[in-house]
Amino acid sequence: MNSIAILDFGSQYAQIIARRVREAQVYCELFPWDAPQEKILSIQPKGFILSGGPKSVYEENAPFIQKFILETGLPILGICYGMQALTHALGGKVDPSANREYGHAEIEQLISTPLLTSISKVWMSHGDKVTQLPEGFIALAKSGNSPYAAMGDVKRKYFGVQFHPEVHHTPNGIEVYKHFAIDICGVTPDWTPANIIEESVKRIQEQVGGERVLAAVSGGVDSSVAAALVHKAIGDQLVCVFVDTGLLRANEATQVASAFREGLGAELITVNAADEFLGALKGETDPEKKRKIVGEKFIRIFEREAKNVGQPRFLVQGTIYPDVVESSGPDRSKAEKIKSHHNVGGLPEDMQFELVEPLRYLFKDEVRLVGEALGLNQGLVWRQPFPGPGLTVRCLGECTPERVSRLRAADAILLEELSKAGFLGKGAQTSQAFVVLLPVRSVGVMGDMRTYQEAAAIRAVATDDFMTADWARLPFDLLAKVSSRIVNEVEGINRVVYDITSKPPATIEWE
Repeated sequence: MNSIAILDFGSQYAQIIARRVREAQVYCELFPWDAPQEKILSIQPKGFILSGGPKSVYEENAPFIQKFILETGLPILGICYGMQALTHALGGKVDPSANREYGHAEIEQLISTPLLTSISKVWMSHGDKVTQLPEGFIALAKSGNSPYAAMGDVKRKYFGVQFHPEVHHTPNGIEVYKHFAIDICGVTPDWTPANIIEESVKRIQEQVGGERVLAAVSGGVDSSVAAALVHKAIGDQLVCVFVDTGLLRANEATQVASAFREGLGAELITVNAADEFLGALKGETDPEKKRKIVGEKFIRIFEREAKNVGQPRFLVQGTIYPDVVESSGPDRSKAEKIKSHHNVGGLPEDMQFELVEPLRYLFKDEVRLVGEALGLNQGLVWRQPFPGPGLTVRCLGECTPERVSRLRAADAILLEELSKAGFLGKGAQTSQAFVVLLPVRSVGVMGDMRTYQEAAAIRAVATDDFMTADWARLPFDLLAKVSSRIVNEVEGINRVVYDITSKPPATIEWE
């Protein structure tokens, strides 16, 4: 296969490395550093990238490079801890640094090499440094604190950099991964939407054969593209089920039904289950439990609907890579569990379906490119992302019909004003925007009378991959207009705040 294997030593940046490699149109997969040999080599990689990590190589039980990796003779690129682990494994020396390097730094190239072309300003994050190179290595670059900011053994095609090329704080950092994968490892850059579609169609056909398949669709880009891929693969074997949970945005049920019937041409069954979902959520305030309630309720409804269409055993879900990572999927990531996505950690163990997840290892931007290549409606491909649990995760505290209705009205105002101002859609500054209803009350004054009502928070972010995100710098006048409308038009809200937290440390959704 034409691929790169990325070994995750516990870095929060490991998934971003994967995305940078994909941006170079090179297929890669992310594996825990201690994954079995047969699993890592199953993709027949042409090289390995070793991620950073929080440990020190000289600590007890520190992650290490498995022996078979070195025995393959394939090229290796170590990033930060990965560089130190490579040094340690090959007989070099790593010691604590007198001055920890964290943040912006500059490196000076000592030897001209294509690996570091156009690289000078970098992002560092380490407390250890290489103090003695392994045999066969030479110093490629240095920084003010690291005599070996980059190293290489050209004969064995082993390289290491102390900085993080994957983050935006390292300009031109993608060139490091592109040069390593394409020029050093010899990978052909053929990871394109057309090839993704071709491979996905083949896998879907092999998995489901001639059986009927249910697709859970929400109208969001992920479930829409997943359904479109399956429809391309098996045609009329697919039946799409759209569940109106009562937790949708304003007018969403009508919009989704129209978009699917006209845009996809697939059979669509609409189920009104608002009372069921809100009834199941009654009295519950814990976010993890709410997600699991929604996940199980979805599955039970699909099981019920399956009986009406010949009892198919396959269920299509629009699970994407960030869902898997944040739910700490054990097959690919060493990252800490952040939350249970309803279609990853919230599924009941006794469900009757076998899952079909054609987007499971795609990033959001890749999903959208695939959607465009499939010819899906632009409005569907670029519509605002919406979580499967719906307004459940934006209505903090108990999801009563009254509070959900209040949230829906406020959210509609925000989206309306952002759309009119040109802040929504393809190429817009905001990648995702919504209102969160908070389970707190604040004192206000309206018409010379005291009020004691709920507060709402506006969340708007800019991101490419949804693994990291920055808060959107919306104009003050626009925020003021949205705030004024919400307070004046939505009964029960008397205060609006703006969330200016990036991801990390926050997540995009509040629950």
